[in-house]
Amino acid sequence: MSTSNAYTTSGAASTPVFAQQQAMPAPPVKNRRTVKRKTWQTVIWAVVLLVLTAIVLYPLVWLVFATFKPNSEFGQNMAILPNSPTLDNYAKVMEGIAGVPMWRFFANSLVLAVLAVVGTVLSSALAAYAFARIRFKGLGILFAAMIGTLLLPFHVVIIPQYIIFNSLEMVDTIWPIVLPKFLATEAFFVFLLVQFIRQMPADMDEAARIDGAGHVRIFWSIILPLIKPALITCAIFAFIWSWNDFLGPLLYLTSPENYPLPIALRLYNDQTSSSDYGATVTASFVALLPVLLFFLVFQRFLVDGVATQGLKG
Repeated sequence: MSTSNAYTTSGAASTPVFAQQQAMPAPPVKNRRTVKRKTWQTVIWAVVLLVLTAIVLYPLVWLVFATFKPNSEFGQNMAILPNSPTLDNYAKVMEGIAGVPMWRFFANSLVLAVLAVVGTVLSSALAAYAFARIRFKGLGILFAAMIGTLLLPFHVVIIPQYIIFNSLEMVDTIWPIVLPKFLATEAFFVFLLVQFIRQMPADMDEAARIDGAGHVRIFWSIILPLIKPALITCAIFAFIWSWNDFLGPLLYLTSPENYPLPIALRLYNDQTSSSDYGATVTASFVALLPVLLFFLVFQRFLVDGVATQGLKG
């Protein structure tokens, strides 16, 4: 009798669970037409993206293969692949031009780019900290004036700057190109860093002041580590802009041994005589490689710096 009751009780207890399982709705079955339509949409998007990628990369691919074309094929062979591949262009470029080897042009560009990165990042960070954390008279006016320089074309200040550096006997040196980088003249980078610092909680600064830290300690130990993504973003843009700068070196550098790569490329195209197009294309490709590698290495930091837009307090 007890066995029957236990069996009945067990069956009664299991009945609601079984009923609940029966009452649960079955998972929806995807419509085959919907799945097929989504698959076709994915394929179409993939094809469109591949076509756009091919269009964007076509000039780079053409440039790579054009470095193997002899000078006689330029203007005649419009195809990507050369008819008679040769390495003479690379030999000419490595020899240099105007009595200066290519490595000297490369070293000049590298020195200018490295100093530009150091000066831009350091001076812009200091200026941004002053605008974001220090309260002083005329803060709003100075910040507005700094933003206003973004609307001022570089060509407006060419003549005054040249007169100043010429009077200081700095023409034909790297100082007219490098020195302004250490004076926070890049308003874009200052504004970018100001936005990062302003979004940080001010409680960190107050806690550091209670412990006896001053502005230098707060800036170096607290602010700089937290704005690392923004600093790397500024460094990437500063390196690329300095490496590709043509107008500044053209104005202030007169000796071929001081020329960076953008000015050296102009030497291969002399309008008074025949131009060596093969060497020009090859030198352009050699000058492009460092920028391309630099961007590929630091691309992740660039995306992080632009995406985060600082810390939110």
